[in-house]
Amino acid sequence: MHATPARLAPAGALPIGADWRELPDSADVVFPYDGSLVGRAPVSRASDSHDALDAAEAARPEVAALTTAQRKSILLAVHDRLRADAQRFEDLLVLETGKPRVDCRTEVSRTIVTLQATAEEVSHVHGETVPLDLQELGRGMIGYYTRKPAGVVVGIAGFNYPVLLATHKLAPAIAAGCPVIVKPAPNTPLATIELVAIVREVLAEHGVTGAAVQLVNGDPEVGETLVRDPRAQVVSFTGSAKIGHLIAGQAAPRKTLLELGSNTGFIVAADADVEAAVDAVLRGGFYANGQACISVQRVVLERPIAEAFTARLVARMAELVVGDPRDIETNVAPVINAASAERIRGTVERALDAGAELLSPAELPAPGAEASGASLVPPIVLGDVPHDAEVWREEIFGPVVCLTVVDSVDAAVDLVNESRYGLQAAIYTASLESAFAAVERLEVGGVVVNEIPGFRSDIMPYGGVKDSGIGREGPRYAIEEFTVTRMAMIRPAPRKVTA
Repeated sequence: MHATPARLAPAGALPIGADWRELPDSADVVFPYDGSLVGRAPVSRASDSHDALDAAEAARPEVAALTTAQRKSILLAVHDRLRADAQRFEDLLVLETGKPRVDCRTEVSRTIVTLQATAEEVSHVHGETVPLDLQELGRGMIGYYTRKPAGVVVGIAGFNYPVLLATHKLAPAIAAGCPVIVKPAPNTPLATIELVAIVREVLAEHGVTGAAVQLVNGDPEVGETLVRDPRAQVVSFTGSAKIGHLIAGQAAPRKTLLELGSNTGFIVAADADVEAAVDAVLRGGFYANGQACISVQRVVLERPIAEAFTARLVARMAELVVGDPRDIETNVAPVINAASAERIRGTVERALDAGAELLSPAELPAPGAEASGASLVPPIVLGDVPHDAEVWREEIFGPVVCLTVVDSVDAAVDLVNESRYGLQAAIYTASLESAFAAVERLEVGGVVVNEIPGFRSDIMPYGGVKDSGIGREGPRYAIEEFTVTRMAMIRPAPRKVTA
């Protein structure tokens, strides 16, 4: 049995409008490790989304009028409270996401950093002058632009890092002066509700309406109602490419910020430190139970080191501790639910049928064979994966790594680029020439050299190309996405027109 951390949010209610709204419906949130009940989350309806939009639109003038000092003070206060409450959030994230404790601890730590970094960016929201006299008509004129709040922001987060992803939406919205409505994933709403409860307490202490930050939770209709409404001027979504593309169509022509999936490429050059590269795959392929959009999926090995790398990786797979995510020593635990586990297993089995080799484990255990039940997928390494197999072409979003061999770094880059995705990629090499070639040629939003492709600093511009999304997160860059430029063109004295 486990104890669910105490709740700050009122039971059975969601922060809709300026207050907390009691809702008649609720849904179970279960612990992926053993299926036990973590808690019940209130479930809203489409009508609640309409009401949230009404309240957010009404709050726009108040939120936009917040001074730089007020916005910064709010974000720093939320930062301080979350830091003081870090253990409770860590415990709750372990239970509702099923991620290993070490990954949940990292999520909370990164969330705290993101809040502080966003607070620091508030005073940097500014414009610049524009030389209007480049054209004769602008002679004698003064031009400059400022950044103004774009309007209501809708932030939709995935289940894998629910608090961090929500923070990357609500914190920049506050910094930009925009009301924000957050929608967490239905599997993992509890910690995000608690985060919003803290934010609303801070807003109240600053004399700001609670409608500045709201949360709805429910089925796709609840989110679609938000996305389709023209009052939602910016939609920020983190999740699958399939849903992201659907949202882009629903929101058009309004702005969307889409951070979508990938099938991350990891190149190991012939001159690489093989042991370090193997260690990177162990660290970067299986964290968060493989449920990370920039976890290692496609490993492309240059031929001279392929055999040694493969043998060493398979030998070291036993280092990964599979078990209860509450244990700080656990590296891999069950994925979010049985349906995800079944999907991952099916994808692997189809690859094996197509000719891939199961390198680790020796054989796939039957679903439910482990004490933790049908949601457990053991860490898997596949070799000789056909490049037209689904496990190579699409995002697996599970603890599965695929190996293939090429004859050169150039061929490796070409192969990584043969994908509809492009979020981040990595190369291990001792050659500056190869490193810079990868940086120049890899068609992704970020290239990592001699580190896992899952490396992300929360202050950097983060996002993808191709089907991996559009726009960039990171406090400074998200604030820019949530604001619009307003150009001022001033002639100090009216121009005299002669006949």
